[in-house]
Amino acid sequence: MTDSSATVRPDRRAEIAAGLDQVRARIAGACADAGRDVAEVTMIAVTKTYPAGDVLALAGLGVTDVGENRDQEAAGKAAEVAAAGVTPRWHFIGQLQRNKARSVVRYADVVHSVDSVRLARALGTAAADRERPLEALVQVSIDGDPARGGALPGSADPGSGLEPVAEAVAAAPSLRLAGLMAVAPLGWAPERAFERLAEVAEAFRTLHPGASALSAGMSGDLEIAIRYGATHVRVGSALLGMRPTLR
Repeated sequence: MTDSSATVRPDRRAEIAAGLDQVRARIAGACADAGRDVAEVTMIAVTKTYPAGDVLALAGLGVTDVGENRDQEAAGKAAEVAAAGVTPRWHFIGQLQRNKARSVVRYADVVHSVDSVRLARALGTAAADRERPLEALVQVSIDGDPARGGALPGSADPGSGLEPVAEAVAAAPSLRLAGLMAVAPLGWAPERAFERLAEVAEAFRTLHPGASALSAGMSGDLEIAIRYGATHVRVGSALLGMRPTLR
């Protein structure tokens, strides 16, 4: 974290409140344009590199869902926020190594980045002692680039095909298959990426009708993601300002 103190200055709280108002207005406008109920879309405040105090400020402003993408930062931050008596719904949204599964399941309520059968099984084992199942979204590779993570739609690969990964999640009693997640590939227009994702999601729901969550869209393209059916948008810089440099 950039600051170990779970406090927030009044001016910082005001800055966050202003950003939150703007993002909520954007989401409401995008839902209106798409003919959707704003209640269908959950905003996840992505707080990576920001201090625990910002999470407390967000919670005080009514934000219930918080996202992190590095376990080494998220674990300590979640503990610090909990020690302050605040319990947001934590979403792990970054690429996840299997050896971090046991740590992540201690604080995360949702993992968005399950992209292999081996990871699904590791999470299932690590989550076995949880009181409630861990919600899991299968990350979809839109362009097939392995460096960016994601299971491959239409692939029968037993380790990384979309359906084998989904089946591994669904088969684990300690996990709940919640839906899909994707990141727009570099060099792709958001419209092209999210239209493709919507096609994959439609086919996926015919096989897994209860897995309706679709995590897509960030600060720069959330309106387009909502147009194509996103139920969760992951917003960082538009909400909290430019990120500090990662250390």
